[in-house]
Amino acid sequence: MKALRLLHLIMAEVDRQLILENVGPVQAVLDAHDGVVNVIDTTDGIVMIGLEGGCTGCSSTPMTAMQIYYSLMKLDQVNDVVFVNGELPAYMRAFIDDKLKSEA
Repeated sequence: MKALRLLHLIMAEVDRQLILENVGPVQAVLDAHDGVVNVIDTTDGIVMIGLEGGCTGCSSTPMTAMQIYYSLMKLDQVNDVVFVNGELPAYMRAFIDDKLKSEA
C-alpha cells in the first residue's frame, strides 16, 4: 500500500524541468540579473516557486512573477502557481486569470 501511495505522489508531480523550461520570456532577464527560479514543490499540479538571487528586493519582481504565472498556467499539467514569498500580488493574478479565460 505504501508503494502505491508513493507511486501516486510521483505521478501527481509536474516535472520540475518542464517548469524551468517554461518560465517564459523572462529567463533571459533572470539570467542577466542573477535571478533564480526555485521550484519548491509541484505536487498535484500546484507549483510552488520562490524567486531568489537577484530577484530578492528587486522592484521588478512582481512583473517577473506575473509573466512566469502567465506562462506556467498555460501548461495542462499545472493547476496553480504559488509564489511562496508573495511575489505575485492578488490584482496581478486576477488580471492574468481574466486574460487566460478570454484566450480559452
